[in-house]
Amino acid sequence: MSMITATTWVPRGYAAPFPTKYQFDEDEFERISKLAKLELDDAKDDLAEAQAELTGEKTPKKDESDDDDDDETHATGAAMQDIDLQDDDLKEYDLENYDNDDAEENEDGEGNGSLSMFGNVRNLAYHGSNAEDPYITLKEGEESDDDEREEMQILPTDNMLLAARIEDEVAHLECYVYEDDADNLYVHHDIMLPAIPLAVEWLNMPISKPGEPAPEGQKANFVAVGTMDPDIEIWDLDTVDCMYPNAVLGQGTAEISAGPTMPGQKKKKKRKSKQINDKYHIDSVLALSANRFHRNLLASASADCTVKLWDLSTQQCAKSYNDFHTDKVCALHFHPHEAHSTILLTGSYDRTVCVADLRAAEGTKPKRWGVDSDVEQVRWDPHNEHVFYVSTESGILYAFDARNAPSSPEKTQAIWRLQAHEASLSSFALNPTVPGFIATASTDRTVKLWNIDQTTNQPSMVVSRDLGVGRVFSANFAPDEAVAFRLSVAGSKGAVQVWDTSTNRAVREAFAGRVKGIDATEVKERLVAVANDEEESDSDDDEENEDEAGADERGWESMSE
Repeated sequence: MSMITATTWVPRGYAAPFPTKYQFDEDEFERISKLAKLELDDAKDDLAEAQAELTGEKTPKKDESDDDDDDETHATGAAMQDIDLQDDDLKEYDLENYDNDDAEENEDGEGNGSLSMFGNVRNLAYHGSNAEDPYITLKEGEESDDDEREEMQILPTDNMLLAARIEDEVAHLECYVYEDDADNLYVHHDIMLPAIPLAVEWLNMPISKPGEPAPEGQKANFVAVGTMDPDIEIWDLDTVDCMYPNAVLGQGTAEISAGPTMPGQKKKKKRKSKQINDKYHIDSVLALSANRFHRNLLASASADCTVKLWDLSTQQCAKSYNDFHTDKVCALHFHPHEAHSTILLTGSYDRTVCVADLRAAEGTKPKRWGVDSDVEQVRWDPHNEHVFYVSTESGILYAFDARNAPSSPEKTQAIWRLQAHEASLSSFALNPTVPGFIATASTDRTVKLWNIDQTTNQPSMVVSRDLGVGRVFSANFAPDEAVAFRLSVAGSKGAVQVWDTSTNRAVREAFAGRVKGIDATEVKERLVAVANDEEESDSDDDEENEDEAGADERGWESMSE
C-alpha cells in the first residue's frame, strides 16, 4: 500500500543547479551517533517497561545468556568429535589440517598441490589504481560521472515538488523535478523519514549542523518535516543521499546542545517528558508554516494542543502558545502580507480558528471564530489581507473577515459558506497569481475549481474532476507566475498529478479577463504524472468501486451560502 500525505512546491531559482553528494566523515558520524543513541536508549527503556508490565518478570541477566551460549558451544564441539574423520569420503578434504597456516606451503605457493592453480600469483603485475595501468586508456568513471552530473542537474526553469510518501510502512520524502516545457515529472532523489509524515514546509533559511558556521548567501533550499513523532526534522534539499537531517527541533537536540558532562561526573539519563512544556512538542506534529518575511521563524501545530514558534537560527523554541485551543491543533498559516507578517492563523479539532498577533503583549487573547465541525485546513487570501478561509471535515469551505471577530465562537458570521464537497474537505489552495481562483480537494476523490466573482464576492464552481489519485489529501498551486495555473494533486493511491488548469476550457472562459495570455479558445488539456507501479490495496479498490457505483446518484455537489 502506498499513499502521499502532504506536498509542497519549491519556487524556481532556489534549488542548486548541481546538488552535492552527502559526505560522511568522523564529525558527522559522531553527531549521528549521539542523536541515534538518545532514540535507542528510550526505545530500550520503553521495551523493558512494557515487558515488565505484561509479564512481571525480569529480563535475563547477561551472565545467564553467556552460560546458555557456552552450553551450546560445548554441545556443538561434542557433536563434531562424533564425526569419523577417517571416513573415505572425508579424507580427500584433509579436514585435520584445514585450519593450519599457509606458512606450511613452499615459497612457490604449490604446497600439497591443492592450491597449485595460484602458484604464479606473485609474478603478476600490480598497479595501485587503474589510472596507473598503461593498458587502460579510458579513464575510470569519466564518462559515467559526466552522465550522472547531467542527470542530476536542475535548470532555472524547473520547479521542485516535494511529496511525503508512506509505502509498505516505510516513510520517505520524494523530491520531484517538474519540467513544464517538456511535460515531464520525475523523482530526482528521496529522503528516508523515521515516521509517517504529516506536514511538509519549504524553508528559505540556511540551517547549519551543530558546531558548523551558518551557511552564507541570500538563498537557501531546505525543508521542515512534521511526522507522527514529536520532533521536527530539517533537511537540506541540495544534498542527495543524506543519512540524517541538518537539524532536529525537539527534546533530543536540546539535550545534545547542553554539551558533554565534566570528567568524572556521572551523566544522569533524562527520559522524554510527557508533560506539555514550553520547549518542545510531546505529540505528533500536524502542521507547519514558515514566515516568508522573517526567515528564521517557523510555527508548528501539534496533537499536544499547543502551537510553538521556533527560531531556526538557534534551533530552539522561542515561544509556546498553550492556550490557543483546547484540542489538537491541525492547521496554521502565517500572513502572506509583509505589513501583517507576525499574524498567525490557527485551526483545531475544537472547531475553532484563531487569529493572533505574535507581537502582542503576554496574556492578550487571540480573536476566535467557530465552525460546524473539525478544522482541516486554514489559509490567508494572498490578494486580500483581511480575508482568510477555513475548510472542515464536513466538506464546507468558509470565508471570514479578520476585522469582524465575533464576541464568541457561537456567534460567528462568515462572508460566505460553501458546501464544496460531501466528504471531508481535506485540502484547498488559493492561486497566488490569479485573484479569486480556488481549488478544493476531498476524500470523495474529486478536485473542484471555483471562481470568486470580483463584483459579488460569491463563489461559483468552474469544473469538477477525478484525477485518479484516490482520496485526495493534498492540492497546491505552483508558486511562480510562469506556471501559475499548474495544480499538484496527490492522495491515497500514492500518485502525484500536475494539472495545467489553463488548458481546461471552462477555466479559460472564467479567468480570461484576469490574466494575460489566457483566452477562451479551446486547447488540449495537459495532465502530467509519474507512473505508479504499486497496486492499490483491496480496501481502496472496494471503495473505488462503491464510489463509481454511486456516482450517478450523487451527481453535482450543492452550494449554499
